[in-house]
Amino acid sequence: MSGQTALLQLGKLLRASGYTFVTPTPITHQRVNDRAGNAIGSTLRDAFGWNRPFAQGLLPRQEESELIESGVLERDHEQLKSTVRWSSLDNLLLVHSAFPTTQEDSVFFGPDTYRFAQTINRHLQTTDCAIKCAVDIGCGTGAGAMLIAQAKPQAEVFAVDINPKALEFTAINAKLAGLNNVVCHASNVLNDVEGRFDLIVANPPYMKDSRQRAYRHGGDALGADLSVRIVHESIERLAVGGSLLLYTGVAIVDVQDPFLASVKEALDQPALDWSYRELDPDVFGEELLEAGYEQVDRIAAVELIVTRRLPV
Repeated sequence: MSGQTALLQLGKLLRASGYTFVTPTPITHQRVNDRAGNAIGSTLRDAFGWNRPFAQGLLPRQEESELIESGVLERDHEQLKSTVRWSSLDNLLLVHSAFPTTQEDSVFFGPDTYRFAQTINRHLQTTDCAIKCAVDIGCGTGAGAMLIAQAKPQAEVFAVDINPKALEFTAINAKLAGLNNVVCHASNVLNDVEGRFDLIVANPPYMKDSRQRAYRHGGDALGADLSVRIVHESIERLAVGGSLLLYTGVAIVDVQDPFLASVKEALDQPALDWSYRELDPDVFGEELLEAGYEQVDRIAAVELIVTRRLPV
C-alpha cells in the first residue's frame, strides 16, 4: 500500500472514530508533552494529535501493519510513532507534518490556520461576489482552499505551493473531505497559474528563519518579503469584484508596521478598496529570542482584505 493510500485510510479510520484535535503552538505542544505521564500515548489523540509514541495494538491489527509497511508509522524502541499529525478544522480533518516541524519540507498547521480560517469564513458569509475561480497561495494542508471549495461547490479552487509534500497532503485532505473542485498545482505564488481570480487567499510564512526553511521563512525583511510580494502580484490578478484575503504576521518595531508601509502605495489605487487590522497583537513571542529580532517589540497577526471595485 502506498503512503498516500495509507494516509487516506488512516484519515477515514480517525474520522469514523469521532477523532478531533486542535493543534496548539509548538511551545504549548512541547510543554504538554513534557508533563509527567505524557511520555507514552494511550489514545488516538495522543498518537495522531500530540504525536506521542504508543504501544502496538492501539489500532486494528491489519490497519496497523499496513501503516507500518507504508512508513506512516515508524518503530520507536518498543513503541510506534506516527510520521504525521491530524488536526480538525470545523468539520474537516487534515493531515500535516509530525511534531516538531523541523524538516525542510514540513507542512505546518496550528493557531495561525484557525485564525486564517476565520478570515475566510467571514468573507464567504458577507461577499456579494460570485466566486467561480479561487486560489489558495502557499496552500500547506489545503485548509484555505478546502473551506472555499466546501462553501462554493461550483467554484474551481486552485491550491498552489512550491512544496510537493504540501500538495500531496492537500490532495489527501481534499479527497478525504469528498471535495472534487480542489485543483493542486505547483506554483511559486501565482507564476505558474493563469487567469484572474474572484478570490485569492494566502497564509504565508512570516518568520525570519536563519535556516530559511520554506514553511517558516517569509524573507529577510523581518519575515515580510513574501507577504509583500503576494500583495503586489495578487492585486494585478484580481477579477472585478474579486478580493485578496491575506493573513500574515508582522514584526512591529517602535510602533511602526513595516509590512503596511511596504504595501500602502500599491493599495492606494482608485480601483481598490482595502481594510487592514490586527487580529492578535502578540503571537509567537518566543521568536523574539531569535537572531534578527533584537529590535522587535512584538509579532502581530494581521488581516489585509483588498477588493477590486465593481464599475459604477
